Amino acid sequence: DVLGAWGEERGIEVTYIGDADWEANINTQVQGGNPPDASVFPQPGKLADFARDGAVVALNDEAAAESQANWPASWNEFGIVDGVQYGAPAKADLKSLVWYQPARFEAAGYTVPTTFDEFTALVEQMAADGGAKPLCVGIESGQATGWTYTDWFEDMVLRQHGPDVYDQWVNHEIPFNDPQIVESMQTVLDLWTEDNVFASSGTIAATAFQDNGQPLVVGDCYMHRQATFYSAFIPEGTAFADGSEEAVDVFYFPDINGDKPVLGAGVLVAAFNERPEVHEMIAYMTSAEFAEARQTAQAGYKGGGTALSGYLSANPDVDPAVFQPLEQSFLEILGTADIVRFDASDLMPADVGAGTFWTQGTSAVNGDVTAQEAADAIEASWPSG
Repeated sequence: DVLGAWGEERGIEVTYIGDADWEANINTQVQGGNPPDASVFPQPGKLADFARDGAVVALNDEAAAESQANWPASWNEFGIVDGVQYGAPAKADLKSLVWYQPARFEAAGYTVPTTFDEFTALVEQMAADGGAKPLCVGIESGQATGWTYTDWFEDMVLRQHGPDVYDQWVNHEIPFNDPQIVESMQTVLDLWTEDNVFASSGTIAATAFQDNGQPLVVGDCYMHRQATFYSAFIPEGTAFADGSEEAVDVFYFPDINGDKPVLGAGVLVAAFNERPEVHEMIAYMTSAEFAEARQTAQAGYKGGGTALSGYLSANPDVDPAVFQPLEQSFLEILGTADIVRFDASDLMPADVGAGTFWTQGTSAVNGDVTAQEAADAIEASWPSG
């Protein structure tokens, strides 16, 4: 809706194509010599691979300047490869959140945990009490199956070992099978037991990540750890943080060391050719005007009113009034956290971050391999050089 309207004003036809299997299909399009004019990259690592292969082109001067002016340098950095800007940020996500229903917590006598020890104790208590499972989890996502596990795992690396180890891991300064990393892998697997998890399709790996909103609001589970965008998958008409009996709210996924790290993500837009209108569109996608229009349109598709859109922007000029109060709190967390790290799998080389990290993680969740075996296999797959 938003890009189409922008194009109509300029006599440019803009066609947007969503693709649940983008990670695989963009490779096919590029290899076949038929890429789109521009693409939305959820993984800076994949964008970097394409940039170094010459598949995408650098942003022209105008688009790069607009991107740098509209978004903080910390976000633009993810689109810079070897000193050249290839990608412009267009969307932000906050991942370190747990969705829950306060009224159900209160009715069961549960309180929101503020430390990770309290979180695990709460999971154990919920499991012991019977009835609803503590957690809803699903990691099926077509060609990207497994990414949900990597998010949990990445949050655990930040919490257990801190940002320095996280950075060393992402940059391959320590191996993927370092004991600290294996520990974090195992921590998640230990939480995802049959007693603790509701999986609507029978198993975690068979349950689509989108399919946990309904079980949460109908009472099959108490908690769902997922990013801000997940509000788009919670059933239409659900109330958010308004004090009503069925309302859904969030709490911060508790930390361990008191440093309150935040895991974030987002998307970058990059061009496959030099056509000026393509770069003009990319520049527009970094603007406050685009963010406000997209937020309004996306919230409308969720029913309007107090519905959450599932969209966030880190452009500081965006009018917060277009966001709901709960969404404004997400923006506040993003803007004030001292430790923010981008999703690790998205930063790693695509063969790992959008490849073995997902597949081996899924195998570990299925019990086909141990955490150590999965980490060893991922390490062995890391590109040399």
